[in-house]
Amino acid sequence: MDITVVSAFVLLGLMGLLFGAILAFIAKKFAVTVDERVSQVLEALPGINCGACGYPGCSGFAKSVVDGKAPVSGCIPGGKAVADNIAQILGKEVGENVAMVAVARCGGGCQNAVDKYEYKGLMDCRAAYILGGGPKQCDYGCTGLGTCVEACPFRALTLGENRIPLTDFDKCTGCGICVRICPNNVMMLIPADQMVYVACNSPDKAAATKKACAVGCIGCQLCLKSCPKEAIRINGFLAEVIDENCIGCGVCILKCPTNAIVDRGTGIPLPEPEKMTRRRLKKEAEGKKDKKSPDETTLIETSNGSNQPESQPENEN
Repeated sequence: MDITVVSAFVLLGLMGLLFGAILAFIAKKFAVTVDERVSQVLEALPGINCGACGYPGCSGFAKSVVDGKAPVSGCIPGGKAVADNIAQILGKEVGENVAMVAVARCGGGCQNAVDKYEYKGLMDCRAAYILGGGPKQCDYGCTGLGTCVEACPFRALTLGENRIPLTDFDKCTGCGICVRICPNNVMMLIPADQMVYVACNSPDKAAATKKACAVGCIGCQLCLKSCPKEAIRINGFLAEVIDENCIGCGVCILKCPTNAIVDRGTGIPLPEPEKMTRRRLKKEAEGKKDKKSPDETTLIETSNGSNQPESQPENEN
């Protein structure tokens, strides 16, 4: 064999050994120590990579929670069970973890709200918002294009017939993605046990609200005055429910003249016949019977002291 060929192979072999040694030294010198707890936390997470925690996927959250930059209960879809597992791995205590769900602070869909122009652009709420705040007369209402529905990783939102997002509370994890993506701040997180909320987002005065929407809050304060637990406050011209005080009695719903207050356990909004029935039942329960029922017999005291039905005069032909 030619000596040149042999020398080339030897040289290449020596170069390979040299470069291998250099790479091994660099790898050891600049090695990144990975905390084994990161992999343990990652295994405890649901692996949805929804981003609700505010970090880039489950791996990003796992590293942050081990480093102390993220709370133990930061995985919203995982809830209390995942938080307890992470706390056990890290030897920490879990703080109070209140389950949340998303609701739409708007009832003014295509059937109740007035449009200021016809939108024919990209079917995305953010694109429509660029054009004067959206096609609705109310600048604070839902545009009804369903961007939040598409963004929900749990398929917990659907567009109703009125083009307002409806929440499937069995699927909603309170991740808040729909809240962050809504350009009009219509979507809102409330405690999962809160049943009553105001389905309106407009701070405008009553006159402007009435022109834009038939079911908007007009700041009349009837709910505030009638609430027995001081669970209503008025922020400007918009009512808000104070969850800590609310007992879900429904008095505010019955008093609201525009159906802006919602009980998510009975429907959005409360149908008018049912609303009138509840008013009547409540009135009767309070002992305020102003009118007697048609079939009630009027009794009069007769001369002999006994109660007899009042006789009706006979028609004279």
